Amino acid sequence: MRLRNKVALVTGAASGIGREIASAYVREGAKVALADLDLDAALAAARAIDPAGAQTLPLAMDVTDEEQVEAGSARAIQTLGGLDILVSNAGIQIVSPLVDFPFAQWKKMLAVHLDGAFLTTRAAMRHMMGHGGGSIIYMGSVHSKLASKLKAPYVTAKHGLLGLARTVAREGAEHGIRANVICPGFVMTPLVEKQIPEQAREFGISEQEVIEKIMLKDTVDQQFTTLADVAEAAIFFASFQSAALTGQSLLVSHGWAME
Repeated sequence: MRLRNKVALVTGAASGIGREIASAYVREGAKVALADLDLDAALAAARAIDPAGAQTLPLAMDVTDEEQVEAGSARAIQTLGGLDILVSNAGIQIVSPLVDFPFAQWKKMLAVHLDGAFLTTRAAMRHMMGHGGGSIIYMGSVHSKLASKLKAPYVTAKHGLLGLARTVAREGAEHGIRANVICPGFVMTPLVEKQIPEQAREFGISEQEVIEKIMLKDTVDQQFTTLADVAEAAIFFASFQSAALTGQSLLVSHGWAME
């Protein structure tokens, strides 16, 4: 088991990518705090992943709320015995042309993706600095590297995570803290499923054309990235043993973007 005796906090863990990472971490021997805005969903995810309840802790957490992040992180550390891994995964998507984008929605998008990453990182680092270090993993996107129409705040936020990870890598190095970004392609989660009809309406094309001509057009095999693909990358970053791998980003996108 690659994460035996490790403790992880995963945000946005009740569904989609976050839930898959939490499940993979438990299989690899870690104890995992599943933090989510929806506590009932986090409880259900924890029961499904760990029926005995020995390796999971469901937490209610709005990652844009400083008090909730501090309290939830402290509870995870106290209950599970530390914090070695943070996966900053919580995210939302709102699709709209920039000229029509309400400022309130812009601020909400950046708050979830960037304020949430900052607040959870700060809480994690404060513990990790005195306890042997750890691994901080941000859920970026191919949109950390490229841009698409209708996604101005999402692209902006995902680009911003690269800068945050590189800064954390610098500041955390002397304390044994590594920071990296996973950049998936389109994964068929509720977040992506919701975009298909939205983009079909905006572009005046069919939903199948959205999939074929927008989402998968530039992949090498016209395949969606899977939850398991992303979870494996999260295990890789969490289990890597040295600062040889820090401040980096890993594209997991079937070749949609290449570096």
